[in-house]
This record gives sequence, structure tokens and C-alpha cells, in this order.
Amino acid sequence: MNSRVKVSVLVPIYNVEQFLPECLDSLVNQTLKEIEIICINDGSKDDSLKIIKSYAKKDKRIVIIDKKNSGYGDSMNQGLKKAVGEYVGIVESDDFIDTDAFEELYKIAKKYDLDVVKSNFYEYFGEARKDKAISDMFLPEQIGRVIDPRENREIFYQPPCIWAAIYKNSFLKDNGIDFLPTPGAAYQDAGFNFKVWSVARKAYFMKRAFLHYRQDNANSSVKDASKIYCVKDEYDSIEKFLEEKGLMDELGSVAFTCRFGGYIWNLHRLNRKAALEFSSVVKADYKRAKEGGYLDSNKLDEIGKHNSKMIAIRHPKLYIAFRPLHDLRNKVRPAVSKVAKTISPRYRQRLRTIDALDRLRVAQEELANRIDDIEKKDNKDE
Repeated sequence: MNSRVKVSVLVPIYNVEQFLPECLDSLVNQTLKEIEIICINDGSKDDSLKIIKSYAKKDKRIVIIDKKNSGYGDSMNQGLKKAVGEYVGIVESDDFIDTDAFEELYKIAKKYDLDVVKSNFYEYFGEARKDKAISDMFLPEQIGRVIDPRENREIFYQPPCIWAAIYKNSFLKDNGIDFLPTPGAAYQDAGFNFKVWSVARKAYFMKRAFLHYRQDNANSSVKDASKIYCVKDEYDSIEKFLEEKGLMDELGSVAFTCRFGGYIWNLHRLNRKAALEFSSVVKADYKRAKEGGYLDSNKLDEIGKHNSKMIAIRHPKLYIAFRPLHDLRNKVRPAVSKVAKTISPRYRQRLRTIDALDRLRVAQEELANRIDDIEKKDNKDE
């Protein structure tokens, strides 16, 4: 590592000319001066590369990697290989960060010799609306002290938010932590995040927020519903990593619980045709987890064995069939709560609507249980 560079900041870039100047301004003006800003241009077709070069002329700390489009994972891996700083940070090119962020994060990292130090962040909705600080990403008992993630497993179930942290560079390299380089893929933060927590022994969470996470970019990859199997690919890579590290027995149930959380999210966002296509993956991995003894009964009890989320894992096609009713119920209930104290024919009608939807939900659960019973009987007969 280059001792003169305290933090290498990776900035993956693809067609973000609208937001890039605000991002780069927040980086070149960091109060921590000993940083390098690695801009990875992933074959942008707009003026993103031109903007990067104009900033690089004024600031020698900017390093440019210009390549053909190969996806987020490959971009991040090339940035990791190039990074020479003691720690590595990530700022997405449509986001921006407070100017004292890396100074404060690095200060804590050095004080406790941390593998990872992570902060909260802001949701940013553009100039027309104020930021919304995210202050509940961590549990109160996790904040302000050095912890071992494997002894505090709730950490694994928190949103990845990998750009709200800095990571010791030697820790990443020594453990072979990188990104899944599948071209055109998405959600590659999930794999990176899980791998970090599975081998990190010294982590620290800060209550303060620094990064402004943009919510008004319609081109964000997370909004691309065409990528059906990316979530599965990520969790397959996690499972492979755990097997290579000899951690599957210890963390396999955690990995499968996170996998199923990702699958539920994927089933809900995909259109019906894509969701039905993905349902076979869900069913197969549920069976594999059950047979392998990787179902975390305590964690699944928190979800609820017979609620709609667990039905999504046990019987995904049944969940998909009932999904419009769940969506309708979720929309109707808030409207009813607003007039809860108003007794009127309209109010009573809405109550009857919710009551009917609740009965359908119960019917769904009973149907799922009946299917379970039939499958158990079939297995015994075999």
C-alpha cells in the first residue's frame, strides 16, 4: 500500500453526466487530502468521460480507468486492483458525500485498527425535497464500539449500503474479497457485503450520516426489473466463498436466510411472467436448504412460518397468484386508518373490504399448509 494515500475512493461511472459534477466536487473538496479518486468509466456514451478528464486536469489525485462496458462488478474489481490506499471507500457517481466524511471515517478506522468502519447515510430526493437521514440502519447496541460481525449476526440482515463505509485494503486483498464480474448483472453489493461481514473481526458503526444516496435517478440499476437471476448469482457466489473459507457450517443458515430475503424481494418486483420463471429457483433452493439443515428456525420464526413472506419461499407460485390481493390490501389499509374514528357507510364498506382481504390471506395460508401436508404424504409414500 502507498502510505501517503490514506483512502482510495472508487467511483464507478456509466452515463451519469447529469450527476457526476456534484459527486466529484464532493470528493475533490474532502478535508482529508491524502486520498486518491479512482474514476472507472464503464464505456459511457454521454459526456461522463469528458467531465472526468476536465476534473483530472485540475486535481492530480484523480486516476482514470477508461474501458469498454463490462458491468459494475468488473468496474469495481479493476478499481480494487488499482487502489493503493490504506483504506478503500466507494461513492456511486450519482451520489455525493459530505466533505469531512473520509477524514472522520479514517480517524475511527485508525484509532481501533478496524477492518471496516460504517456510517449511516441520507436518502436524497433532489433539490426540491430535503434529505431524509437514515438513523435506524444499526441497532443501538451496535453503535460506537468495536464488534465482531460473526458474534453479532443481525449485521448480516441489514441493507448492504457498501458505499457508506471504508474497508482496510489489506483486509480485502488478504481475504480475496471482490465483486461478481458477471456482465450486465446487478445487485453485486449483496455478495461483497456478505463476504466482508463473514471474515471481518473488527467492525465499527457510526451514528452520523455522510453519504447522500440519490433516489431520483430513474436509470439506477436497482430499478431494472429485466435482471431475473442476478440475486441467485450473488448468493451462489456467497455460498462458494463460505465453502472456500470453511465457514459454511457456521454461516450457512445466515446465508440462506439472506438468500430467501433477496428472493422475496425479487418475486415482488418482477412482473408475473418473470416471477413465475424465477419461482423454480426459489422452490429448489428452499428444498436444498431444508435438506442441508440450513434453515434458521429462530430467524424464520421472526418472519412467521405461515405468513405471506414464508409462503413466497415455500410455495412461490401460490404467492405470485395471491400477490395482487396483498398489494391491494396494503393500499387499502392506510386509507382506512385515516378515517378510523369516522363511523360512516363508506368507512364500514372499507372495513368490510379489509375483512374480506384478510379472509383471503387466511385462505392462502390454509392452502399452503394443505400443500405441505400433501407433499409430506407423497414423500412418505415414495
